[in-house]
Amino acid sequence: MKHTDKWWSYPAEGENGKTVIVTGRDKIDHFRENGKYIYRIDVTWNYNALPDGMPEEADAVVMEEATDALLNAFKKDQIAVMTGIYTGDGKRDWVFYTKNLKIFSIVFNKALEEVPAMPIVIEAEEDADWEEYSHMREETYVPDEEL
Repeated sequence: MKHTDKWWSYPAEGENGKTVIVTGRDKIDHFRENGKYIYRIDVTWNYNALPDGMPEEADAVVMEEATDALLNAFKKDQIAVMTGIYTGDGKRDWVFYTKNLKIFSIVFNKALEEVPAMPIVIEAEEDADWEEYSHMREETYVPDEEL
């Protein structure tokens, strides 16, 4: 990721025993604490996995392109914040928190206009307490000094 944002990565174990790389975003308390980002959006791509559960090179390139495009779009328009990326066990998940689902979808679609089409599923639910983020951070957080 070409951004100066703070992230950590942690090799967790997926449901099928394969490694899932959890990449979490740090230093986003201002989004969490303002009380406006109440919707969690999970964007999922079930890909053809290599034997270790990771994506093939071509898919990995598109995933990186999509990640960069989305980070750039939501950095400009702070309607949402990407909080986590999970890759492994045949699946890539991008997790966002947003304050407006309709505007999120507009910015999201515009961000991906130049990225090759991906077979993604998008789910949204209310998560005003950031339970998913808190759980991910609790289970995988690696402070800077340990990197």
